Amino acid sequence: MTRKALWLLEAGLFIIFSLPLAILPFKVSIKAGEMLGLLLFYLWGSRRRIAVENIEKTAISHRELAITIARETFKNLGRSFTEIVKIYYGFGKDIIDSVEISGAENFNKARAKGKGILFLTGHCGNWELLGTAVAAKLADISIVARPINNPYINKFIVNGRQRHGNSIIAKQGALKVIIKRLREGGCVGILMDQSVLSDEGYVIDFLGRGAWTTKMPALIARKTGAAVLPVFIRRTDRGHSLKIYPEVELSNTDDKEKAVLEDTKKFSGFIEGYIKENPSEWLWIHRRWKRVNNK
Repeated sequence: MTRKALWLLEAGLFIIFSLPLAILPFKVSIKAGEMLGLLLFYLWGSRRRIAVENIEKTAISHRELAITIARETFKNLGRSFTEIVKIYYGFGKDIIDSVEISGAENFNKARAKGKGILFLTGHCGNWELLGTAVAAKLADISIVARPINNPYINKFIVNGRQRHGNSIIAKQGALKVIIKRLREGGCVGILMDQSVLSDEGYVIDFLGRGAWTTKMPALIARKTGAAVLPVFIRRTDRGHSLKIYPEVELSNTDDKEKAVLEDTKKFSGFIEGYIKENPSEWLWIHRRWKRVNNK
């Protein structure tokens, strides 16, 4: 089978599984998405084991609770997938409208400075909905993301994001584009909770264990003068709650390297706080602590 044929097959299967979720009534589709997540929990053994191990080795859990949190994580991913395909197929207006935003005054204050806004978040809650809600309710935002390998599925996702005011900055070679957007006064969103290579960041404490963490947000903020605003979304009984935190004050240490390290720790701390409050709404299936000898 040629690569193009494989891509078409994958895209066809994606439509077969996602379209019914998009057109079903909301409560039915969310329940179906939850069951899909639960099915993946039992069938996708490699990622289940990664999630349980990650949770178990942090300071917030023990094995029995780790399994429960991991199960709920998969269910949350299923619900989030359902919400996003509804939005990207054009059936998700009510989902976007249900997002309640607090901290809009922090956004307005930062925007008034005219130096751009760097939104910091992680793979928390329905992070795709976060970007869509910000774009739909506050301002256009550019999201740094790695393209999906399948170009047909990637095009569907890109079109869905752009429909509500999001634009995509490809992760490879993103730095120049990010700086340009910020200097033009634009908004850029970065997820900074995945492991990076040694030349891209620092090993800092993350949930009680050392983890490679990107230093790029701190470097970008210092270079552009953009306001750094942590932003997170979580589930509520009525939909979703999106919180924009006040601008983070950067370190005033004279030593540049030390200042960037301090900023990186401070930024990452917001993600830690979210996970401790909402442990089942983070992406535990990622190998966050790889390449670090944690004992």
